Amino acid sequence: MDPSRFHAPAALVGESWQRDVRIDVDARGFITALAFGVAPEGCERLRGPVIPAMSNAHSHAFQRALVGMTGRLVGEDSFWTWREAMYAFVARLDPDALEAVTAQAYVEMVEAGYAAVAEFHYVHADADGRPYANVAELAHRVVAAAQRTGIALTLLPVAYAHAGFGGTAPRPLQKRFVLERAHYEALVAQLADTAARDDVVVGVAPHSLRAVTPALLHQVLDAAPPDAPIHIHVSEQRREVADCLAWSGQRPVDWLLDHAPVDARWALVHATHADAREIARIAASGATVVLAPTTEGDLGDGTFLAERYVGCGGALAIGSDSNTIIDPFAELRQLEYSQRIATGRRNVLAHGDVPVGAALWAAAAAGGARALARPLGSIATGRRADLVVLDVDEPALAERAPDAMLEAAIFGPARRPVRDVLIGGRMVVRDGRHVHRDAVFRAWRATLARILAA
Repeated sequence: MDPSRFHAPAALVGESWQRDVRIDVDARGFITALAFGVAPEGCERLRGPVIPAMSNAHSHAFQRALVGMTGRLVGEDSFWTWREAMYAFVARLDPDALEAVTAQAYVEMVEAGYAAVAEFHYVHADADGRPYANVAELAHRVVAAAQRTGIALTLLPVAYAHAGFGGTAPRPLQKRFVLERAHYEALVAQLADTAARDDVVVGVAPHSLRAVTPALLHQVLDAAPPDAPIHIHVSEQRREVADCLAWSGQRPVDWLLDHAPVDARWALVHATHADAREIARIAASGATVVLAPTTEGDLGDGTFLAERYVGCGGALAIGSDSNTIIDPFAELRQLEYSQRIATGRRNVLAHGDVPVGAALWAAAAAGGARALARPLGSIATGRRADLVVLDVDEPALAERAPDAMLEAAIFGPARRPVRDVLIGGRMVVRDGRHVHRDAVFRAWRATLARILAA
């Protein structure tokens, strides 16, 4: 049997299902050829229908340890009160803890069907706000967690300097996020130098318009490696829109598009309160909107105008953001349901005769690959062989045709729709279990015991 040749009983190619698919993979883990309607002889047989693995286009991995700690009502509870709890928690994280928490989050991502992640990395300094002797210490811990778990990493060191629009001084609880310009540029340069060795794509991430001044925004862009992805939070909260209007006379998306060279390298995260005009402008710019529907629901952010955006031809991706939920199927279900609640209609993001699940999965996988600047996101020649094998023994999927199986995985009662996951043609999850699950979990459990007792 040739280990670089796989056979799937069915595979989602683009938005269409093909039967009896042979997938040839080279030594680098990339797909070199596809054949349809062929016999499985000479191939490693995959044990269910196959879909392209998803890219997680927005993660704050350290927040995985915060799950379950923000459910008590705090006055007029909102995103802003949740943020205070997050700030207090991050003070407990040392480098070893950050690596252990990140590795656990990444194992859960891969088991859920993500094969790549964009880490929006903004914890840079020590607990007293001082840069580490190696300014990239915590970034290297994220890289180590990705290498341990096999997930492909696009690392986005975040520039975070201010507490509000117009250069407001950062608050004491934000001190771990702040680096002086020279330290930030040294961080980006060091990561860029090691990116090829570690198979990491390095981009940049001005945190938000409230956290960087216009001058700092352009300094961050100047520090970016050529063709690097650029990610930014924008227009997530109504208060953010009001504050931006008070500062500049413009809404956040309008200001960004008027004052920065936004193009296909950019990913605008959330854009929840972009209005119809801004939605059309984003789509025309070529940028990708990254949505985190379960986090946006958890934090009470609001509902993005996804139907209008898709109708304008806009590219979208999904992310797990705060990692309260790590499940691409749940993200897509929440996205579609948010549109149904807003419009009073079903299958809002479907088109033509393509079922809504296949349309959403294909769009988000392709948009995620674009946001991560990696050749992923589809089962096609020249793309990396990142494959998710659906579990035909999951009760919600049993005896379903492949197209109905993906719909059931997203919109049905499936708890564990993923059987196996291949990253670069290598089996990393088998029968729902990551190959390093047990060791990573032991480190996670010991870390939680230590930091929760602090």
